Amino acid sequence: MEPGSRGAAPGGVSVSAVLPAGGSGERLGGATPKQFCAVQGRPLVSYAVRAMERISWISDIIVVVSPENIETMKTIIEKYGHKRVTVVEGGITRHRSIFNGLKVFAENEFSSPLLQKPEVVIIHDAVRPFVEEDIISKVVMAAKEHGAAGAIRPLVSTVIASAADGCLDHSLERARYRASEMPQAFLFDIIYEAYQQCTDYDLDYGTECLHLALKYCKTNAKLVEGTADLWKVTYKRDLYAAESIIKDNLSQQVCVITNVKETLAQGGFLLLESLKSQIKVEAISVSLSKNNSCLQNVISGQCYNFVCVNDKSCALQETQELVDMLERSNIPLLYPVVLISVHLDISNNSFSIGMEDLNMIKKFARETKKKNILVYGLLIQYK
Repeated sequence: MEPGSRGAAPGGVSVSAVLPAGGSGERLGGATPKQFCAVQGRPLVSYAVRAMERISWISDIIVVVSPENIETMKTIIEKYGHKRVTVVEGGITRHRSIFNGLKVFAENEFSSPLLQKPEVVIIHDAVRPFVEEDIISKVVMAAKEHGAAGAIRPLVSTVIASAADGCLDHSLERARYRASEMPQAFLFDIIYEAYQQCTDYDLDYGTECLHLALKYCKTNAKLVEGTADLWKVTYKRDLYAAESIIKDNLSQQVCVITNVKETLAQGGFLLLESLKSQIKVEAISVSLSKNNSCLQNVISGQCYNFVCVNDKSCALQETQELVDMLERSNIPLLYPVVLISVHLDISNNSFSIGMEDLNMIKKFARETKKKNILVYGLLIQYK
């Protein structure tokens, strides 16, 4: 499926997402709001946008930022090639910003023309960059059935309440309580009605969207057990943790691409079997001369390691086509892409490679290195 195309959402509903990104980042310290802090050279908010963008059934992604950061956000969208994204001016609080994000589907002053109103809307923090499609899908399905749903996690520490004199008043039984996380999802009409009805006090001091749905629409949210990677970047140390996770993720996944020819596909399968016990592997059998949607999805999902298995006679041409696709995706702007071009010699001739061919491969590798794509060649005789 092409990036930006629409796949089937869970339960067949239309889905959009609102990402509040208007915080000042006071707890992080420093002049730059945390959502715009660079992690591995890329703003944190861009990771969250990409997490939504790679899910084909999310129609529109609304990023809500403070007025002074609208141009910054638009620059990020352009630089990293984000699609289906609308930037909206936020309010002075979290709830007011989310409300503004919802208004683009319902009020002309916020969007002209109006974006198509989704049946279900996802709300997710722009500083939670590691959300996966699986948990988003579960939350959306639960929202379709119950009207509202949100991810939760077990409490790490016991919650206590202090008295007016600063002494312990009481503590909560940790086993009975959960931490509310993101993503959350709602039937659009429910959460929009809740925001329309809520008081200025709620808009200025509240933080929990699920509570608004319960308070104003009598909607009891379904709580969905989330994964450990839903944590929020809050403090400076969290940026270092995020960087470590991103580096680990990049090194632990590879896409093995084989030509549609049977012999090459078999070679790719053997390679896949040897790799998949060690790292996350996605295998695709395609002709690179065609604009394949499966491969486009892998690239848009930000895979940075590729093994391309080709017939020796046309290996360089097909490797060039993959390089062109990677360039158009803009992902080499973020991190180096590693591309191992495996040239399978399936002829009955003696195992050899001419000096001219070798020099051509070396020249090709030098040129692609300038584009932040590191090409390595491997010649294998396969019978």
